[in-house]
Amino acid sequence: AAAPRAESPRRRAARPPVGARTERRAMASDASYSYSLTTFSRSGKLLQIEYALTAVSEGKTSLGIKARNGVVLCTDKKLGSKLVDKGDVKKLEKIAPSCGFVYSGVGPDYRVLVKRARKQAQAYFLQYRALKPVKALVQDTAAVMQEYTQSGGVRPFGVSLLVAGYDDEGPQLFQVDPSGAYYGWKASAIGKNFKNARSFLEKRYNDDVELDDAIHTALLTMREGFEGEMNEHNIELGVIGEDRVFKVLTPAEIKDFLDESN
Repeated sequence: AAAPRAESPRRRAARPPVGARTERRAMASDASYSYSLTTFSRSGKLLQIEYALTAVSEGKTSLGIKARNGVVLCTDKKLGSKLVDKGDVKKLEKIAPSCGFVYSGVGPDYRVLVKRARKQAQAYFLQYRALKPVKALVQDTAAVMQEYTQSGGVRPFGVSLLVAGYDDEGPQLFQVDPSGAYYGWKASAIGKNFKNARSFLEKRYNDDVELDDAIHTALLTMREGFEGEMNEHNIELGVIGEDRVFKVLTPAEIKDFLDESN
């Protein structure tokens, strides 16, 4: 029998290494699961949730900081055209008197979650004549988001939420992701440029920060990655203090804080 022909050095050099071939096969295998919400890929991922997180990371930056005596939420609400009525664009929403949401990601999905959360808060008040605890409201909202990761005919919510509240447990800040996972944070950022924003917050944050100082830190953090000039019309600020009333600041109030932080 004829001896097998030796592989040429050129062909051997052109052939990808074993590790790269294995990774390529794994990626091709995962791609076959990318349209299924309820099926795990071979690498243990639900790829539609990964894509939802990508939608979040493409959204405008939002951040929150928990102070000793309150919580502040801040978000970029730059608009694509000067013809859009700024007064009709709202990213910060009051859910209950002592709780507010902000989001990064897909706006219409956010509206659905806001409506659900308000109904849950109101139902609790009608039954118990008391405001719903912040963590309970977060858990219910996270349960809605998780339900949309294991049901046929639906897709995950393309938003992450930051939730600020104040109840008998004190000031609280939570983040809720498309998977339905939620975490308590001292300070966090979501959306575009969130990694740099969190890194900046890690350097600036301390546990004894007062609410006014937290507002200034939020503005400084937002300015770090802001494209163009930041003013009172292209950001939103929401705060809740020891009075346990969540309020969205007016442009005039935001301008005062911007002037102080310059």
